[in-house]
Amino acid sequence: MYDFDYRRPKDLSEAGTLSRRDDFKVLAGGMSLIPVLKMRLARYAGIVDLGALDALKGIRRDGDAIAIGAMTPHAEVAASEEVARAIPGLHQLASGIGDPLVRNRGTLGGSIANADPAADYPAGLVGLGATVVTDRRAIAADDFFTGLFQTALEPGEIVREVRFPVPQASAYSKLKQPASRFALVGVFVARTSTGVRVAVTGAGPSVFRFEAAEAALGKSFDPAALEGLALDAAGLNTDIHATAEYRAHAVKVLTARTVVKCHCEERSWRSNPETLDK
Repeated sequence: MYDFDYRRPKDLSEAGTLSRRDDFKVLAGGMSLIPVLKMRLARYAGIVDLGALDALKGIRRDGDAIAIGAMTPHAEVAASEEVARAIPGLHQLASGIGDPLVRNRGTLGGSIANADPAADYPAGLVGLGATVVTDRRAIAADDFFTGLFQTALEPGEIVREVRFPVPQASAYSKLKQPASRFALVGVFVARTSTGVRVAVTGAGPSVFRFEAAEAALGKSFDPAALEGLALDAAGLNTDIHATAEYRAHAVKVLTARTVVKCHCEERSWRSNPETLDK
């Protein structure tokens, strides 16, 4: 690890000032950045640790949305009854991230700012049509992830929270890479008042929407609606774990399974109407 100037600001204003300094890097949970620093794969003049900023932590219901602070650990999202009741798919997603160490240290904001192509949260954000709120503006999830490890964040811009609209139904399914537990392919499905959204992670250089499936499921929210559909493998990832063609097939299979999970959640609600909160 190279030497660097370590800063732990006590408020967001100080964090913003520090993060705009040349060659300073923001640290959230550290699940990706710390290994990079330890292996000397990157060198920064300073590290701005957001760990003391309680204003960036927590989960709250805000009207028709669930707002989750950027420094909220995955384990807290997974343990939240509010999240499980309102957005089952988000609860499933957070519960399956990495291992207990990653879930206890890793944060929502750190995950989306890193924009790893196999990370789970990007599928949840895009699948739900979430909004990323930073210290400067609000960014629609559809516009936030711009490429491989690339986002719409400007230099020094800090994620404050993510607002997830509460859908009518949602579910997440993942085919894990067994060693890393990242998504070889992950699919998030949400049925909303404005239509069906299907977001895919792990299969391409960045999260993307499976628009043909969205159109088919918008007409009939049933796995049978996907029969005859095929996802073009062109542009998808090929590595030692899976070919692009394998991933394209897995996306379709997981989409069908995730729709079934959505129906299971709906049946559960009908049998236990007191759990409904929307």
